[in-house]
Amino acid sequence: MALLRPFISPFPRLLSFSPPNPPPSSLLSLPQLKFNPHHKLTQSWRDSIRCCAVAEIRDGVAIGGGDDQGVLVDPTSQEGPGGERHMAKYDWREEWYPLYLTKELTEDAPLGLTVFDKQLVLYRDANALLRCYEDRCPHRLAKLSEGQLVDGRLECLYHGWQFEGEGKCVRIPQLPVDAKIPRSACVRTYEVKDSQGVIWVWMSQSTPPNPDKLPWFENFARPGFQDVSTTHELPYDHSILLENLMDPAHVPISHDRTDWSAKREDAQPLRFKVTERTDRGFAGWWGRETEESLLNFLRFDAPCVLQNNREMVGKNGEKHYFSGLFLCRPSGQGKSMLIVRFGSTKRSPVAKIFPEWYFHQNAGKVFEQDMGFLSSQNEILMKERVPTKQLYLNLRSSDTWVAEYRRWMDKVGHGMPYHFGHSTISLPEQPAVVEHAPAGLVASLSASSPAKGGIGTMHAPNPANRYFRHVVHCKGCRSVVKAFQAWKNAFFALAIASTALAILVTGRQWKALLVVGAALSLAGMYACSAVVAMNTTNFVRIHRRL
Repeated sequence: MALLRPFISPFPRLLSFSPPNPPPSSLLSLPQLKFNPHHKLTQSWRDSIRCCAVAEIRDGVAIGGGDDQGVLVDPTSQEGPGGERHMAKYDWREEWYPLYLTKELTEDAPLGLTVFDKQLVLYRDANALLRCYEDRCPHRLAKLSEGQLVDGRLECLYHGWQFEGEGKCVRIPQLPVDAKIPRSACVRTYEVKDSQGVIWVWMSQSTPPNPDKLPWFENFARPGFQDVSTTHELPYDHSILLENLMDPAHVPISHDRTDWSAKREDAQPLRFKVTERTDRGFAGWWGRETEESLLNFLRFDAPCVLQNNREMVGKNGEKHYFSGLFLCRPSGQGKSMLIVRFGSTKRSPVAKIFPEWYFHQNAGKVFEQDMGFLSSQNEILMKERVPTKQLYLNLRSSDTWVAEYRRWMDKVGHGMPYHFGHSTISLPEQPAVVEHAPAGLVASLSASSPAKGGIGTMHAPNPANRYFRHVVHCKGCRSVVKAFQAWKNAFFALAIASTALAILVTGRQWKALLVVGAALSLAGMYACSAVVAMNTTNFVRIHRRL
């Protein structure tokens, strides 16, 4: 998906790739990864391909074999005189991460979530206060998110230990009556805040939460501002998700005719102007090359917040504000969870006609259109094990934000569990653990009856399944699916009854009325099936010759 138009611990191993310059002295003491000869061969082959490549630009005009810097983003624009790079002070734990939309958190069950490789459990206690613990029972490491809420306390369903407040254990059924609960029988807690409709978590255990780092979005606080918010789980790394979201150039091609704005014939050069670079992100303006002024303002803030804003002035001089907000939480190697919020102070009249679930399913379609090549991009980055400057060809007229983001990762990647920067990488120290039996609230909602974790076509807990990726995280869409399934069954029963009565009655008028009633019931059944399918069935791209 991309920026759509208005409304509708220890340092990891670090490698710096900047031959022929030697690595900075500050990196020489760090353990280095061994080069695989295959990568040298691959890079040599890639360079030979680049040298002879010819890119057809417009109207048959082509460039090739000349100075690539005329069209490519300058690879050394943020390097010092000797090729050295600025490394910012950064610790991924000392940040606020978006956990969930406040309105979507269920009141009667705990919810399991992850930030990088840290597993968390989120719930509301008896006083409706948000509580967030490490998702691990101190008894035998069972997941607390598999548990249940008993009188506002979180109970582990393995042996019934109960926890409340600041992680204190208040009940152990197997303990003798006169015995005291051990002090060590407690769970690690995390600070959470509810801000502007989003629940945020502070991941550091050693540093107090920094309120200045908690994001605040000015447009969302404006009078009359309304938004449509959705949550999606996605099967690729959050850095790939972020660079996809800050890439407006792919929208006309990848999302051709998906909504009222994307058309492949509108693909064209774009213009970018970076106005701010800090250790915590970057910002700037962008627009079409043919436009006199740049109207769209993009801002990326650490660790994973991206927003695209636009100010619009009406005929009477009244100002209106549009925001596309993307909160991209890293939820493990090759996984991410995205909260999308599109809003403005003035909604389009056309948008008011459609129900909210329509925009949710349309967002699901957009992500499915990108999912195939973003997943493969994730796989290639892990396989090649080299920085993006050796893999990407970033154009000035389309990829400026992508280059800025990967260069920002060069500055802060040493403080992340793993990263792929423009010139540096740090690979995961341990391979991802795949859970073959998804559990907890999400699995129970997405499981087909009677067995949890069933393999029903619609409900299987699978990141490639739209129901699992979005519907289980959306109360509204779950209600819509449930309601239309009920209506579908009712229409089916009416169709059967009308058909049976039409056969039994003798009067022609009654027969005609009953046949019409059966036909209308079948039409209603079809319409209900279509709505259910729109909310639960993945988009399948049809390749065609244009």
